[in-house]
Amino acid sequence: MFKNIIAPVQAWLLSRGQCVGCGSSLKNGKSEKAKVKDHDKVTCKCGRIFMFNTTNQTYRRALFEEV
Repeated sequence: MFKNIIAPVQAWLLSRGQCVGCGSSLKNGKSEKAKVKDHDKVTCKCGRIFMFNTTNQTYRRALFEEV
């Protein structure tokens, strides 16, 4: 039940390009090239790692294999 409340809020924050933990803009995070084509690995100041799709201009949480 708790996940049903948190998931839409996290999706909304990611659609706006904000970190789901601290709420800061992911454009200010440290960006580096990822192994996956058309993706950049973005690390927020709070330590959470996200993947940025350069073709769609969208963010998502990184999988364990991508870290």
